[in-house]
Amino acid sequence: MAEEKNAPSGFKVVDRRSFSTDGARREDARLDEPAPPPRPAGPPARSTQPEAEPQDDFGAEPIGFDTLISYLSTTAMFQLGALPGPGGERIPADLPNAQRTIGLLEILQQKTQGNLTPEETRFLDEALYELRLGFLEVEKRQNRRGK
Repeated sequence: MAEEKNAPSGFKVVDRRSFSTDGARREDARLDEPAPPPRPAGPPARSTQPEAEPQDDFGAEPIGFDTLISYLSTTAMFQLGALPGPGGERIPADLPNAQRTIGLLEILQQKTQGNLTPEETRFLDEALYELRLGFLEVEKRQNRRGK
């Protein structure tokens, strides 16, 4: 194990500081290179540039607003019993939770109004339209069975 620590790693550290720890200018310091700017005290300043969108585990495409809408829409469809379970089994409708999920999408629609691209607006509008229709159909079916 001691031999592993002494083995060359291919990684080289170069000290480019102009001054030694006692404050004296180092002889081997290059004067033609600008010194790095001093680090400010405290937490790092926030960048004004937009952050990169996080990647999903598969590294396919960036996760964005459309991914959020798809995720919530799919969840609502499962809750409506419109999609089969992982094993292909039929999932019974859960109307109260489907209504909550559709409500979340409606809140997103209200809170993002005027801040979405035309494509994002259309995608959200279409998802809500389809889910509302699906909710009404399932509710109507359940009311017929109950009578």
